[in-house]
This record gives sequence, structure tokens and C-alpha cells, in this order.
Amino acid sequence: MLKEFKEFAMKGNLIDLAVAFVMGAAFTKVTNAFIEGMIMPIVGMIQGKDLKAWTLPLKDAVIVNGKETVAEVSIKYGTFITVTIEFLIVAFVMFLVIKAMNKMKAVEPAPAPVEPTTQEKLLMEIKELLKNK
Repeated sequence: MLKEFKEFAMKGNLIDLAVAFVMGAAFTKVTNAFIEGMIMPIVGMIQGKDLKAWTLPLKDAVIVNGKETVAEVSIKYGTFITVTIEFLIVAFVMFLVIKAMNKMKAVEPAPAPVEPTTQEKLLMEIKELLKNK
């Protein structure tokens, strides 16, 4: 069983998958930093407030004797929009990467079989004649 596991773990596909997973995680971090640090501040400046601050309050906080007893309940749709933008960027870049890889992997059609020379044709005819005798 240990031998089988070793063979499975050392297959190229599994190692490729592990490398792709690590690269994808690193790429997601870069994308998140790009969105959070460069895109969202511009969107926030245009809209007047940070996109993550966009909420739909369902219930206000209740304060009794200066202490908050029930927290505010709200739907944070700004965070959802931010994550959706991040997903779309990652998905688009992955699409471009896979498209480029497929283009590089494109298999050229096999060359047409070479036609035998006249000398080879004559030899085959002689072989057939000898076989028939």
C-alpha cells in the first residue's frame, strides 16, 4: 500500500496540481492586494465612501444605559461586490493563461505519409510476382 501511495504521489499530474494550487493561492493574494490597494480606493473616492462600507441595515443597535445590548444587523453587500470583482479578475486572468497554454500545446497535424519511390514500387511488384509463383 505504501508503494502504491508513493507511485501515486510521484506521478507528474499530482505534482503539477500541487504547483498549480500554490501558484493560484499566490496569484489570488496578489489580485486581492491589487483590488484592495488600488481599485477599491478609486471606487471609494468616486462613490464618496469605501465599497466595503456599503450596507443595508436591517436592525439598529440598541443602547441601554450607555452599553450596546444588541448589535446592528445589516447586509454587507459592498463586501460581496468587492469579492465578486476579485473573482472576475482572477477568472479572466486564468482564462487568458489557459488559452495561451492551449495555444502552445496545439499539436501540429501529422505529415502526410511519404509515397514510395518508383524503385520501391518496382521492388514491391517483383515481390508480389514472386509470391504468386
